[in-house]
Amino acid sequence: MQKIRFNTSRLKIAAGAVSIVLATLSCSQGYISPVELTATALVQESISTTAAPTATAVSPTATPETPSPVPTFTDMPLATNTPRPTHTIDPNATPKPPISYYTQSGDTLPSILSRFGVTADQITASEPIPSTGLINPGILLVIPDVLEDVFESTIIMPDSEVVYSPSAADFDIEGFIAEAGGYLSRYKEEVGSKQYTGAGLIKRVATENSINPYLLLAVLEYKSGWVYGGPTNIAEAEYPMGYVRLEYKGLYKQLSWTVSQLSVGYYGWRAGTLTTLTFHDGTQQRLSPGLNAGTVAVQYLFSRLYDRLEWAGALYGENSMPALMENMFGNFFLRSQAVEPLYPPDLKQPDLELPFNSTLTWTFTGGPHSAWGEDGALAALDFAPPTGVGGCVQSEQWVTAMAPGVIVFADEGLVIEDLDGDGIEQTGWNIMYMHIETRDRVQVGTYVETGDKIGHPSCEGGVSTGTHTHVARKFNGEWILADGPLPFVLSGYTAHNGDAPYKGTLVNGDHIVIADTLGSPKSDIRKPD
Repeated sequence: MQKIRFNTSRLKIAAGAVSIVLATLSCSQGYISPVELTATALVQESISTTAAPTATAVSPTATPETPSPVPTFTDMPLATNTPRPTHTIDPNATPKPPISYYTQSGDTLPSILSRFGVTADQITASEPIPSTGLINPGILLVIPDVLEDVFESTIIMPDSEVVYSPSAADFDIEGFIAEAGGYLSRYKEEVGSKQYTGAGLIKRVATENSINPYLLLAVLEYKSGWVYGGPTNIAEAEYPMGYVRLEYKGLYKQLSWTVSQLSVGYYGWRAGTLTTLTFHDGTQQRLSPGLNAGTVAVQYLFSRLYDRLEWAGALYGENSMPALMENMFGNFFLRSQAVEPLYPPDLKQPDLELPFNSTLTWTFTGGPHSAWGEDGALAALDFAPPTGVGGCVQSEQWVTAMAPGVIVFADEGLVIEDLDGDGIEQTGWNIMYMHIETRDRVQVGTYVETGDKIGHPSCEGGVSTGTHTHVARKFNGEWILADGPLPFVLSGYTAHNGDAPYKGTLVNGDHIVIADTLGSPKSDIRKPD
C-alpha cells in the first residue's frame, strides 16, 4: 500500500532531490519578450553589485564546480494542452495499490475529493469524517490511486511560511534589509503619491496581502540578488521577481504580481479548485494530492516562470529557492512547529455584525471575492452606503466595528482590527476594513466595541469604482474563505458564492440578499431588528 504521510516535523528540504545544471537556471529566470526587452545589457554603475555574504546565503546564480546531471524524468511523461483520450480500465490489469493519506490541518471533504479525483464512497476512513467543515488532522484515509502523471514531489514549504503568520510576527523587516546591505536597502519607488523605501514596499505588500515577508525576500534574492547584492542586467533591475511585462515594471508591481500567484496556489488548493499546474511553456502536470497549501503556493508561482525542468531545479535542486530561504532565515520547518496548525478543526468564527448602523439600509454590492488583488482568496464582501448617486462620492455614513477589538493598522484606506486584543495582526482573528476615508478614520491603538465608528466608506485604497467598504477575515494570517468550512456570518446572514467572484448571496433564514455591483432592491440589506 502506497503511503503518503506528511509530518512537517520529519521533513527536510529536498536538496539534491532533483538537481538541474545551474547554468540552465541562471539564463532562464523569467520570460523576456523580444518586444519588451531587446537586450540584457549590464545596468548602469549606479546599481550596486555587492556580493552576497558567503556565510549566510547561497547564491542562486553561482555555477557549481561540478554540475549535477539533468534528470531525464523518464517516469513522468510530458503533459500537453491536447486533451488525452479517456482512460479505459483494463479489467485484467493488476490494480494499483491504494493510497494511505493522513488528513492535514485545513482539509475538507470536498477539497480531498477534488485533489484525489474520487468520490466520497470510494474512501475508507479510520473514523467518521464530516461532509462539511474542517476535518481533524491525522485521520487515516484509504483512497484508490486513480490519478495519472502525478509529480510525486516533496513538501517544501509549510503553510505558516507562505501566509503572514505568527512565525514572522516579530520579524524586523527594516533591520534585516539594512543589515543585508544590498540594492534593496537603497531602493526607493513612488507608489501613488507616496515614496517608499525597498523595506517599506516589502512591508506594505506583506501586510496588505498577508504574505510572509521571509518568503518574499527569499524569492527576490533568488530571482535578482536584490537583498544581499544587486541586479546585474536590465531584466533583474526592472523586473526583479522575474515576470517581464511592461505593465509590471518596478518592485511594487512585481511584488504584487508575485503575491497574487502565491494566493492563487494557496487558496486554490485550500478550496480544492486547483489540481493542475500549467508551466511557462504550456505543458501541464497534475499536482500530487498529498501536498499542503504552502507547497502548492510556491509550486504555482514558479510554474508561471519556468518550464518543468527549470521549475524542478528551482524548487528541489541543490541550489533551490527553499534552500536559499533556509540559509537566509533558518530552518522554517522547525519554526513552523511552534505555530502550526494555523487553525484548529474546532475553530469557530466569533460573533460578527454587519459593518454599518442598524437603522440604515445599505447595499450588498459584492459577494465573495478576492480579499486583496485580483486573484486572491475569495474571502471578502462589499457593502455600499445609501448615497443616491454612483461613483466615488464623499459619504457622511459610518463603517462600524463588526466585533470588539483593538485597531492595529490604519493607513492608505486600510484598517485592521485585532479581535484577540494582543495587538499583533499575525495572531488570532483579525478583520480588514478597506476603502476607509482618511477623514475621521479611527486611530491605531483605539479599542472599539461592536458598532463603534471605524470611518467613512470611500474609494481610498486599492481599486474602487464607487464609494463602499470591503471587509474580510483572517486567522493567524490566513484569509478565511467567505463560503468555506468557516462561512462568513454577519448579523445572522451567511455568505454563499455565486457563479463568479462578486456574485453570490447573503442568507438569513428565508431572507436572501443577492449581490449587485450596481445596486438594486434585491441587494438592499439592513441589520435585523
